[in-house]
Amino acid sequence: MANPSPEFWRGTRTLVTGHTGFKGAWLLAWLRDLGAVVRGVALPPHTTPSAFDLLSLADSCEHVVCDIRQSDALKAAVREFRPRVVVHMAAQALVRAGYRAPAETFATNVMGTVNVLEACRDLPGLGAVVVVTSDKCYENREWVYAYREIEALGGHDPYSASKGAAEIVAHSYRRAFFGQGQPALATARAGNVVGGGDWSDDRLIADAARAAADARPLVVRHPDALRPWQHVLEPLRGYLLLAQALCQRPGALSPAFNFGPQPGEALPVRDVADAFCAAWGRGASWRHEPAPGSPHEANLLTLDPSLAARELAWRPAWTTRQAISAAARWYQTAHTSPGELADLTRRQIADYQADVQGR
Repeated sequence: MANPSPEFWRGTRTLVTGHTGFKGAWLLAWLRDLGAVVRGVALPPHTTPSAFDLLSLADSCEHVVCDIRQSDALKAAVREFRPRVVVHMAAQALVRAGYRAPAETFATNVMGTVNVLEACRDLPGLGAVVVVTSDKCYENREWVYAYREIEALGGHDPYSASKGAAEIVAHSYRRAFFGQGQPALATARAGNVVGGGDWSDDRLIADAARAAADARPLVVRHPDALRPWQHVLEPLRGYLLLAQALCQRPGALSPAFNFGPQPGEALPVRDVADAFCAAWGRGASWRHEPAPGSPHEANLLTLDPSLAARELAWRPAWTTRQAISAAARWYQTAHTSPGELADLTRRQIADYQADVQGR
C-alpha cells in the first residue's frame, strides 16, 4: 500500500476548498506535516467548537474566507494563488439539512462545483483537480453488493441528488475542458467517515461524543442501517494519492474512484454505537428511539474500492473498530485536555501512516 509522497508534496502549492470543515481540517493538518504550501478557501467553521479552531489551523495555510457560490471572488482566490493541485471539498454535507434547505444544497454542491472548475479552467501551472463527492451520488437500490464506479448516478434526497449532479458536472468538464495537455481531473467518492473533530448535527459519532461527555444515552434512529464506516484519514489518503497520480500520470487513470472499507467491514449503526461506547468507557450508552415521519435515509449502501487498489495502491489500513477507537480518544481529549489535541492529531496521522507502511 502507498502513503502520500513527502517528496511530491513538499512545497507543492495546493488549494483546498472546504478546509474549515471536519475533513478539510484533517487534510490541512496532514498537508502541513507533508510540507505543502496551502491556500484554503471556505466559509468560517459552521460549528462551535471546530477542529479548525481547536488545532489553530489558520496558522498552517493562507486562510481565505469565501463562499464558493460567489464565482468572481472564488475565481480571484484560485487564480491569484496559482496552485498545482486543487482539492475541492467545500459542500453542504448533510442529508437531513438537504431536506431543510434543498435550494441552498443544490446551489452549493452543484453550482459551487461549476464555479470551482471554471476558476481552474486554463489556469497556468495547474496539474490536478480532485472533486470530492460522496458515496450517496449513486442511485441507491438497496442492493446487498457494493457499488462500483460504473453504477448509475442518482439520489432520492436533495443532498444525494446534488452529489450525483456534481459528478455529472465534473465529468462534463473533464471531457470538454481538461486533459490533452490540460490539468487532469477526477472525482472521489467516500462513505461515512469518523474521527475526532466533527461536531455537525446528525452525525453518529459526533452525537455519541456529545452524549458521552454529558453522561446521557445516545439516541439512535436507525440501528440496523448498514454503512461503510472508515476513519477520516482513509479517504484523505486516497485524495492525496489521486492528486499525486493525476500530476504524475495524466491520462492514465480512471475518472472516478471509490474510497471505502472492504465490504465485509461495513457495520450496522448498532455495532458502531456499541464500539464507541466500549472505547469511551464509563458514561457512554445508547438507546433506540424510532423517529416516525422522519425523512427518507438509505438503509444499505456499501462501496467497492477495488479500482483504487489497482490504480492507486490504496487499501484501507484501519478496521472500522480501530477508526471508532481513534475517534473516541480524540473526542475524550477534546473534552478533558483540549490543549493536547494538536499533538494527538499529529500522532494519529503518524500512527496511521505507519500502519499503512506495515501492510
